[in-house]
Amino acid sequence: MSLASFLAADKRIVQVRLIRVRGSSPREAGAQMFVSADGTIGTIGGGQLEYMATDHARAMLRSGLHSDKMDVPLGSEIGQCCGGRVEISLQRMTSADRATALAEREASDRQSPCVYILGAGHVGRALARQFQHLPVRCSIIDSRGDELALVDAAVEARLSAMAEADIRRAPKGSAFIVLTHDHALDFLLTSEALERGDAAYVGLIGSATKRAKFERYHRASEARSDTRGLVCPIGATGSPDKRPEVIAAFVVAEVMDVLTTRCAHDVIAETTR
Repeated sequence: MSLASFLAADKRIVQVRLIRVRGSSPREAGAQMFVSADGTIGTIGGGQLEYMATDHARAMLRSGLHSDKMDVPLGSEIGQCCGGRVEISLQRMTSADRATALAEREASDRQSPCVYILGAGHVGRALARQFQHLPVRCSIIDSRGDELALVDAAVEARLSAMAEADIRRAPKGSAFIVLTHDHALDFLLTSEALERGDAAYVGLIGSATKRAKFERYHRASEARSDTRGLVCPIGATGSPDKRPEVIAAFVVAEVMDVLTTRCAHDVIAETTR
């Protein structure tokens, strides 16, 4: 369920937000969740901390209390072993609060990194199913309408006869996963993604042999881009399991590791300016 649907379903909701974190905690300051009498959306870290906050929020709904705070040590006394301490604000939401929360979510979504899956075959569709649950803007692109029609994930399915143009228009810091139905097209799109010079991740499905062939193609085409940043094979773990869902799990972990590390570096750089 989306945040908009959750907020529209009940007029009595408490916004629960971590406002201060000292020491180790399962979530960072600013993490939030929304609590109604019979549901929640979002998380402040799970476990006993979240149970206590949810219980407190529902007690507020029953009593009519509009705002409150909690100061919780994350130690053995509540059954958690983080060892830090968090302060939580709890606020009954007004119409203005709901509008603000939705605007913040939309802004956050717009700032999420873009992931482009270039090829809507079995592995591409398996990737889309997993990326739909993650904080990214995912698009799956193919020139074959019949394959795109099989995409069942809540991501953008884009029919495109020239995916290289989509790559050129992508935002800075995007991730590109190339796994089309044609090796020549794979090589063209991989070169296009590398040529940008600002991609967070460029991955090409295939073996070490395919990478060697791509390197020869790249040199022959006199491309200026460096291939050292290319990931091929993708999701390389040595696992013999080639089921699309398994391959997708390894690739998603690989891509998210790069994207979240890059995001953390950007945040640190911004705060130290």
